[in-house]
Amino acid sequence: MSERIREKLNILADAAKYDVSCSSSGGTRKNDNKGLGDSHTSGICHTYTEDGRCVSLLKILLTNHCIFDCAYCVSRKSNDIERAAFTVEEVVELTMNFYRRNYIEGLFLSSGIFKNADFTMERLLRVVKKLRLEERFNGYIHLKTIPGASDELIREAGMYADRMSINLEMPTESGLKLLAPDKSHQDVIKPLGYVQQQIVQFKEERKLIKSVPKFVPAGQSTQMVIGATPETDKEIMHTADAFYRNFSLKRVYYSGYIPISNDSRMPLLGTQPPLIRENRLYQTDWLMRFYGFHVNELLNDANPHLDIDIDPKLSWALRNLQNFPIDINVASYNQILRIPGIGVGSAKKIVQARKFGKLRIDQLKKIGVSYNRAKHFIKCADTPYQLKDYQGTQIKSFILAESQSKYLKHDVNQLILF
Repeated sequence: MSERIREKLNILADAAKYDVSCSSSGGTRKNDNKGLGDSHTSGICHTYTEDGRCVSLLKILLTNHCIFDCAYCVSRKSNDIERAAFTVEEVVELTMNFYRRNYIEGLFLSSGIFKNADFTMERLLRVVKKLRLEERFNGYIHLKTIPGASDELIREAGMYADRMSINLEMPTESGLKLLAPDKSHQDVIKPLGYVQQQIVQFKEERKLIKSVPKFVPAGQSTQMVIGATPETDKEIMHTADAFYRNFSLKRVYYSGYIPISNDSRMPLLGTQPPLIRENRLYQTDWLMRFYGFHVNELLNDANPHLDIDIDPKLSWALRNLQNFPIDINVASYNQILRIPGIGVGSAKKIVQARKFGKLRIDQLKKIGVSYNRAKHFIKCADTPYQLKDYQGTQIKSFILAESQSKYLKHDVNQLILF
């Protein structure tokens, strides 16, 4: 690798780190002793497939030049940073070289917008097309859709990419207009709708003609920046819910804003990213997608913000004590899913295990239930007390105290051991 390519890689991999729609490992382990593997190489990140496999990707921008001046973006045109751009051939060569060395299993490619949307999208298309057709590369490719690009370019790119995504940026139109006046949510909605339409159309055609190629087989995703503008958690998650329903998105990603300028419209430099809030939003997202919760149950006018102290499932349960206790020996699978401390895997095991007899406390613990949390909301064969004996605030205090005691005990054990 030439020194100039290495310099470009450092610049454009660093600029790509702010896009969390492809997870990053943050690994820094170098290979200094001729061992196997190297997680330190610039641009290497890790993401996870639906079946749980960890996949290493080369995560880069084609360029960090951009015609827009979005206040929240490190690559905005007014920012005084070092600029760089890869050629199409350089991205292809990097991808193939990294793949042959077993550094990566795929590519995550995004870009700043230079000249115009079609000019940029056409170069992204040339990269993936060259990889697929000339290099016969069959690894995973996640390609960013450029807002404003023509339908023809997007459609052709979808023939070669596994997943496509386009960032919503801010949860609300007003927040986007505040920090990026040249953009609108419609710029995102139009291509999302077009890609979704094409996914459905290609699937229908494949039912009749087996030779019809796949179109974006891993679906679409989007990303919202959290904490740069004053939206409530309710507004954020209602936006996410609408995009899940309207465009069948695989994922919505929530990125806690990292202050990168002294712009008076945004949090001050030095302010910590809202990581706990980001985590609570992901938990809420999970409850909506896998636990059968409707967004209005979790966030509404009476409860526009998530509880930072406790997870959203527990928070909902404490606000709805009339639904508890739930008898895990007779309740439906969907009812069991709503019990704090019981996940999808444990709920399935409970439904299967109780076919052979009534479940008791020790059996629930063996199944994997977080009993110290769940015990306040369930009945089983040997439940020692009833939920009605306590108020919601008392239960919350018990759970928080038990959690703190657990971590304190862990710290003490660490001190004893070391």
